[in-house]
This record gives sequence, C-alpha cells and structure tokens, in this order.
Amino acid sequence: MPGLRVAVLASGDGTNLQSLLDAARDPKAGFTVSLVISNRITAGALERAVRAGVRTATVAQDGDDAARLLTLLGECGAELVVLAGYLKLVPSTVVSAFAGRILNIHPALLPAFGGAGMYGRRVHEAVLASGARVSGPTVHQVDEGFDQGTIVAQWPVPVKAGDTPETLAARVLEAEHRLLPAVVRAWARGGAASLSLAAPAFGPASALPALSDALAP
Repeated sequence: MPGLRVAVLASGDGTNLQSLLDAARDPKAGFTVSLVISNRITAGALERAVRAGVRTATVAQDGDDAARLLTLLGECGAELVVLAGYLKLVPSTVVSAFAGRILNIHPALLPAFGGAGMYGRRVHEAVLASGARVSGPTVHQVDEGFDQGTIVAQWPVPVKAGDTPETLAARVLEAEHRLLPAVVRAWARGGAASLSLAAPAFGPASALPALSDALAP
C-alpha cells in the first residue's frame, strides 16, 4: 500500500530526500514520496527522484509560483509536504492550504540559529561562534515565517572541541537523516497528534541507536 502521500521540496543535493526515499522502501513505513519539487533545475534532489521513479517538477520563484505549487501538490494528492533543504519561503497561500501539514528540517536546535539567511554553513558557523556545546536538527511545522513554526522533534548532538563548520555539519546531517524519516513515519501512523511529544522525540534508546557513538561525551 502506498500509505501517506508525501511531497518533498528541495533546493540542493537531496540527501535528506534520499533518507526519505530509502525509508519509504520499507513496506511498513506507511508513506510514499509521490512528488519532488525544486526551485533549481540543476538540483541533485531531482536526479535522486528520477532514479527512484518519483515524479519531479521545477517551480520558478515568480508571480505564479504559489499557483503552480498548489496545482502540483493537488495533482499528486499530497497529504504531507516536507521541506528537505528547500531554501525559499513557501508562499502564504500554500501554507494556508496545507496548514499544519508542512514540515521543515533545520540543522540547528531552534529557536536558536534560525531565521532568514540561516542555512547551510552559516548555521554551523553561528553555533561554533556562540560557544554552544550542543547542536542538532529540528523538525518543525511551517508557517509564514522562516523557522518559526511549532517544533515537533529535535535531536541533540554534541559540539566537540576542535569542530569546524564542516565536521559539525557532518555530525548534524547524520542525525537529520535519521530524524526526518522517523518523524514522517510517526506522522503516517497518526498525523500531527502522534508528534505531540517532548523534544527530543527520538532518543538514543529508541529510534536512533546507530547515533549513540556520535552522541557519547
């Protein structure tokens, strides 16, 4: 059974998309990726989708992008929209149409280190500059602002002595690849109500045992 129909929006290489595609191959996952949309025609995420046999589309950031997004999401019957490295603000009409059904993954522990312009290397540079000893990904619901929606799950990872933006990014990304599919699987089981959990929703003793070495002091 296809399960929950998920549309993914991505701007870059698509490693978080790949984590969802890999998870969806499990018959017990409860969801399927039915559409991948990018604002960049050269995005690696589109290539990953094509290899997986998933429909793709590109949407330019112009006056018709909201209508185009709504049409595409309607055509594929999307029940949940996931932003996986999508670097554009979702139009307010799309947010309204899918209120409470759009999730984003951010590479820091919100509400810190979020907002307009905070993505990629910039996030990890800011974490290191702050002296924070813990970072990690956040999955949150999307509203009309950048990184302002309700937090549904977080996964803390340590900031280690000698970390660079690259080493910290790699550690956080590993957690992203585990956390995002876990959240979507939980959503497929029970919708938003199943995510009413105290963060971190998925800890080393449950959904992410493979990260226990990375999380050790």
